[in-house]
Amino acid sequence: MYQLFVEGHFDAAHYLRHYRGKCEKLHGHRFKVVVRLNTTKLDQAGLAYDFAQIKRFLREALAPFDHACLNDVPPFDETEPSCENLAPTIYNRLQPCFLGSPVTLACIEVWESPTSGVAYYP
Repeated sequence: MYQLFVEGHFDAAHYLRHYRGKCEKLHGHRFKVVVRLNTTKLDQAGLAYDFAQIKRFLREALAPFDHACLNDVPPFDETEPSCENLAPTIYNRLQPCFLGSPVTLACIEVWESPTSGVAYYP
């Protein structure tokens, strides 16, 4: 089994409507997002999947969030823009990109700081 991973990021602001503490106020993060894909196959070039293609898919999935207030971007206009909710949202945006390919989307990690993050495994 091979696990490929690609990292991207976006800068955004958010606030947590139902949290009491510092995070209930508008604040920003450089969110790091890690895409993890599983496969058992390599092609003739010895590759499982083109990293450049994964990076392109990730950039497209993250584009609506970059330099935005996440609370204004669907679905976070109706639900909390927490890392726990960002991860499955990003997963659901990326999953169709890999249908029929030799890799499966295994996990999305969303980090809001260098020491705090969430991993989503559907």
